[in-house]
Amino acid sequence: QVQLVESGGGLVQAGGSLRLSCVASGGSFSNFVMGWFRQAPGKAREFVSVISKSGLTTSYADSVKGRFTIARDNAKNTVYLQMNSLKPEDTAVYSCAAKEDWQLTTSYRMYPYWGQGTQVTVSS
Repeated sequence: QVQLVESGGGLVQAGGSLRLSCVASGGSFSNFVMGWFRQAPGKAREFVSVISKSGLTTSYADSVKGRFTIARDNAKNTVYLQMNSLKPEDTAVYSCAAKEDWQLTTSYRMYPYWGQGTQVTVSS
C-alpha cells in the first residue's frame, strides 16, 4: 500500500510562487505514474499535471501550462509541482495521486492512491 504525503502549500500573493512536494512510502516509487490534482471549494476535482515513471514525459492542464512544472526524483521518492505566476483562481486543495499502469491519465478516477492534500491560497 502506497502512502502519499504532500507539503509546501500556503498563502501567497498573486504573481508569487510555491513548490509542492509529495513523498511516497510503502511502494516502489519508480513504478508509479504520479499526478497532481486540485479541488476548489464548490468545484469538482480537476487535473493539473502528470508525470511518467521515468520523469521523461509530462502533461499539463491548459490552465496551468507555462506556469507550473512537474518533476520527480525517484531516488527521493518525491514528486514536485513548481507553481509560478500564481493566480487567485489557482486557490484550491492540491493532492498528489499514484497509479501503477503506464498511461498518463488525466482522470482522477483512475488513480487508486491519494495523499491528504495541501491548501494553496492565492490572494489578489
